[in-house]
Amino acid sequence: MIKILGAAREIKFPLPSLVVAALCVLYLVFGNLGHDPWKADDAVHLGIAFSLHGGPDWTLPRVAGEPWVGTPPFFHWTAEATAWLKQWALPFHEGARLATALFGALFLLFLCRAAIALHGREAGLAAPLLAIGALGLLVPIHDAQPAIATLAAAALAYLGLASLPRLTGALWLGLGCGAAFLFGGLGGGLPLLPLLLLPLLQRRLLAGAVALVIAAALAGAWPALLSQQHPNYLATWWNGELEAAAMHASDFGRDHLEMLAWFTWPLLPYGLWAAWVERRQWRNRSFALPVFGTLLALAWFFGHEARPLLALPVLTPLTLLAAMGAHRLRRGAANAFDWFGTMTFTLVIGLIWLGGIAMWTGWPEQIAHNFAKLQPGFEARFSVAAAAVALLFTAAWVVSLAKMPRSPWRGAVHWTAGVVAMWGVLVALWFPWIDYGKSYRGVAESLARALPRDHGCIERRDLGLAQRAVLDYHADLRTQPESPRTNCKWMVSLSPAPAGWKKVWEGHRPGDRSERLRLYRRED
Repeated sequence: MIKILGAAREIKFPLPSLVVAALCVLYLVFGNLGHDPWKADDAVHLGIAFSLHGGPDWTLPRVAGEPWVGTPPFFHWTAEATAWLKQWALPFHEGARLATALFGALFLLFLCRAAIALHGREAGLAAPLLAIGALGLLVPIHDAQPAIATLAAAALAYLGLASLPRLTGALWLGLGCGAAFLFGGLGGGLPLLPLLLLPLLQRRLLAGAVALVIAAALAGAWPALLSQQHPNYLATWWNGELEAAAMHASDFGRDHLEMLAWFTWPLLPYGLWAAWVERRQWRNRSFALPVFGTLLALAWFFGHEARPLLALPVLTPLTLLAAMGAHRLRRGAANAFDWFGTMTFTLVIGLIWLGGIAMWTGWPEQIAHNFAKLQPGFEARFSVAAAAVALLFTAAWVVSLAKMPRSPWRGAVHWTAGVVAMWGVLVALWFPWIDYGKSYRGVAESLARALPRDHGCIERRDLGLAQRAVLDYHADLRTQPESPRTNCKWMVSLSPAPAGWKKVWEGHRPGDRSERLRLYRRED
């Protein structure tokens, strides 16, 4: 039985490595460019990178000039660097968002190498495709998001474990765990902390010591830097980290199970099948390591609020586990999954085309009316380039259905090809409409026009980080907290102002009527 399963792992992957790389690049690049900062994480982290751009201090992250003691700023430093390198060709927010694509590429590369070390070359080609096929990764990996850098660090840590007992494995393990802390703070480092103990439990004392020293040195770099440059904020930052990282069993609920079901699809069913098939091989490192890592990440997720970003750590080990089972489904189940993916993405791509045509031509009338109702004021303009790109993605999808060789990997490859094709068509045809409703540019510029040039200080009330970041980015407007000690003549608020203020302006994004920005002037 073991020999048969071992041979199954060597079944040839149906796509060459260059095609796999091309699919990953298309997935990473499309959606990162061509739109303004969006609420909320995208706007906040782009705002932090923008505050670093030409700012006097790189050591303390800021939003609209005010300290922000969230994650360490190593992702934001990278985002500012990519924006600076591409300033000749791209606006700041698009250049900065390339940092996410860079870390996404590293995540997929390390994942590929870890799968090769654990399962062989064919699983190594499958692993990055399985990862980008996961539904939960689609939005975060196209935002300016430190969590993607943490994913890359986690994949490097698993590559290190898969490469043990070589000392290079200990090096990768230590670098990955330490970098996860530098990018994600305690929330990035703690889910990986038990991995550092595995070499010691296996009596690989030298490898374990090397990994621990490297991880500790990296993790300690940020607190040491902060204590030198801004000692007053060290305790504030650390207390915030402890509060965010605290686990509560009472947080577990139905929402976790529902989110996990769609967030990890189709990795979860593949991983469960691999665990069933290999259940007697629990001593085998290629099976035990992904299972142990998946259980660790699930424990972390279930101990916190059910949020997509907190489910991201599950993807790395679950992908390594799914790479064992994606080509080993029974023939009936494999054919059913292939049929489901084919029908789903063919239908979705067709509906996206129908929506694009309705926006361009006004037909079908009901669909065009629905688009106009959701984003009032948007005027769609036919773009030859956008139509050509959408046609290329659609044609590639049709060709993949017709030409994909029969293989046990076929269902998994078709699913990922469908995700990439759907995403490419959506970006080409719908992104101008989506950006029109999600961008704060029009609101910020309208607010700035309502203010006199010598407006002086501006108070804020109920204004979140995202709103503060976009006002600073789009209109160079910085607010300060509401306080009885201030004597500002102007206030920006999301709620009605107290007595003594007169409303002079109100605005909102076309796609979000529930969030209204209001400008008030103090009455003399």
